[in-house]
Amino acid sequence: MSKPVPEPVDPAKVTELALAVLQADRFPHLATADGDQPRVRPVSPVRTDRFTVYVANLRNYHKTEEIAANPKVELCYLDDKHDQVRITGVAEVVTERAVLQVIWDTNPLLRQYLGTLDNPALVVYRIRPLRVRFMREWALDYHEVPAAEVAGDR
Repeated sequence: MSKPVPEPVDPAKVTELALAVLQADRFPHLATADGDQPRVRPVSPVRTDRFTVYVANLRNYHKTEEIAANPKVELCYLDDKHDQVRITGVAEVVTERAVLQVIWDTNPLLRQYLGTLDNPALVVYRIRPLRVRFMREWALDYHEVPAAEVAGDR
């Protein structure tokens, strides 16, 4: 069997390609640290602003403790062509009522499950990107999204 040859990546299109992968993957994987043990689980973002990702969580889930102890996280997105994007960032609890209200208003599942935005079980994390990398399937080579594109989210 011959080795697959990945499609070349135009450096000027890395940001566009990375955003397309984010759009295509509804359930990226979130990596956290539980002491010295890595933990990975699929999540369903409740909002995405370019590379800033918002994830809802229940306060009693173990990842709440993990993120409180170490807010450094990574998200991995994979599309149906197996192109991937990795977002390395820091998770912070969203406290701005206006942001929470928009998330609440646009997520019927949250409303159905939790009943009210003021449910004390709800925690929403904003994952602020520090680094974003894109890789084509089989390329085994990451392309950095330019720092200005990543920082543009803040």
